[in-house]
Amino acid sequence: MYILPNVEGLMQCDESVGLKQLVHASEAFRYCMDKGQHGAQALTRLLDTLEPGGPQGKVQVGYTLTVQLLELYRRQSNGQWALDDKHLDAIMKLMAEAKRPVVLYLSSSHFDSIGALPAELVKDPANLMKLADGRAPSLSYFGYPINPYTLRPDESIPVNQYRYAALREIARRVKQLPLPVQDLIVAITLVGEVHHLFPDFENGTGNFSDVKVTDYDPASVVLFRDWLKNKYHTIAQLNQATGFSFSGFDQIPAPGKDIRKAKLTGFGEHYDAFAAGRLPVGGWLWDPSKKVQSLELYVDGKLVAPIAQGFNRLDVYRAREDITTPNVGFRHDLDFSALAPGRHRLQIVVKSDDAQYLLGERILVVVPRDQSSVSDEIPQGVATLGAAQRGWRRFVPRWLQAWLVRTGWVSASTPAEGLPRELAQLVHAWVDLPNPMQDVYFNPLARDWDAFRAWQAANFLEHFTRTAIDAGLPAHKLYSHQVLPDVNSAWNHQLFAVEKTLGMGHLWRPGFNLYGGSTNSAWLARFLKENAVDDYGVPEFNPQQWKTPGLHLAAMRAHYDSGARFISPYYFSLIAQRFRATVEHGVNRMELRPDNHKEGSAAFYEAIRTIAAE
Repeated sequence: MYILPNVEGLMQCDESVGLKQLVHASEAFRYCMDKGQHGAQALTRLLDTLEPGGPQGKVQVGYTLTVQLLELYRRQSNGQWALDDKHLDAIMKLMAEAKRPVVLYLSSSHFDSIGALPAELVKDPANLMKLADGRAPSLSYFGYPINPYTLRPDESIPVNQYRYAALREIARRVKQLPLPVQDLIVAITLVGEVHHLFPDFENGTGNFSDVKVTDYDPASVVLFRDWLKNKYHTIAQLNQATGFSFSGFDQIPAPGKDIRKAKLTGFGEHYDAFAAGRLPVGGWLWDPSKKVQSLELYVDGKLVAPIAQGFNRLDVYRAREDITTPNVGFRHDLDFSALAPGRHRLQIVVKSDDAQYLLGERILVVVPRDQSSVSDEIPQGVATLGAAQRGWRRFVPRWLQAWLVRTGWVSASTPAEGLPRELAQLVHAWVDLPNPMQDVYFNPLARDWDAFRAWQAANFLEHFTRTAIDAGLPAHKLYSHQVLPDVNSAWNHQLFAVEKTLGMGHLWRPGFNLYGGSTNSAWLARFLKENAVDDYGVPEFNPQQWKTPGLHLAAMRAHYDSGARFISPYYFSLIAQRFRATVEHGVNRMELRPDNHKEGSAAFYEAIRTIAAE
């Protein structure tokens, strides 16, 4: 296995550091590339501190070289854009002179947004995904601009012309490298995180209340209708399966209006966090004494399914000093599409010492398409020991509970409601999802819309990978560089639509970006086993923890045992101090240095040195 950290500032040569006329890091990079120089010397010094004497043994240290494809272009005197030979030369020379194992990261996702060409491309709506109102989302991530480039692989789209031309040129130059240098390339990760986008990209991953997603570009909607034709074949079969009465595929809308907030011309337009027929039931549970045997979900007194545990909840880990692992999340996505209209009782039940206790309860209101009223009758739940309700909810009617939550007077989350006192002293838990008296409106077209969006992400990544193979890059070294939303139980996975890109059986080998508790968890182990993943990479990796000694080393060893080809710790920096931002934020807190104790960074740094020496 290879430890190949993400390293920023690889184009900064030693000569540029002392030149006072260079004010910004980008100026230093440009100076070095124009001089035919790069950061191989500084990189070697860094890697020698991590694995003195160079790479050897069963775990070897190298680096990840990030190449933003659109950043490779410069405008020529005639106004046209052309690939920058000096920049490309510097990349190839760096790999040749560093003489260390490397992941070559060919990035062209929404993060490929820096430089003159991206600034030009973002002005053209044809290059961008759209929200339902026809606008491209305006996004940033800790001050870094996010460009919502299209996921349609059509090479006639300007942004794609530049993406694929740069990819092919990189491939051509890699094939011209001496074979010993080519052999240093452990993996080539492609594109970056390929997923749909949504407002408040930095903080909105757990948004279930006002969902807005991509892509409603007219060309994307046409593709959705073509996708529906491929699935259902005839409009009659679609109508039979969905209960609608469309006269033709060209009459089918892309669902994008919340029935609670907008006037619909037809129910098929409805879209919200639950319109596809799935309702997340979840929260967190901290059980250091191992008193809880299992969690189970009951609907109307009948057992539906066990509730999976071990999800990443880094927010809980940060908020509670006594909680020593982020892997306290639990969640089950309830398929309510077949439930009859009316009220239904959802119960989260704890099993402990072979007894059942109520952890939390919600009333789900399934509303029919015509929004007619439903019965006030609520089915009985399963019998449990302990109080059925605790706290203020015991004395407040359910309609008033729902109003108090909607108006913001109280939190939708609830603590453990029915645990006996002796168990409640040992087990700490909270139910986050769903809201009390949650109303839901199942729209079969919304389920198809989400499936289509997932297909779009996979289709783009497949086309990009096929282009890389056709250009001559070795297929066995190509990995995805993908986000894994499902490991985070508080996230709205629907926003990303990546499920078709995960697992084995693709042109690419899977690469998962892992942060927090997801770096080493029972959930991740189950995921790898259930999807038969035995050859994978981790292009971004940081446990972001500081409370338990040895956890960083244990996480890396777990991936070694699971068959990971490489892990890329996030991140080291070679950028001179005078070029760096002075404002601390969520990204630079993770910089790996022996003197940076934020997010457990110093401990992670030492763990890398330790595993490299073993």
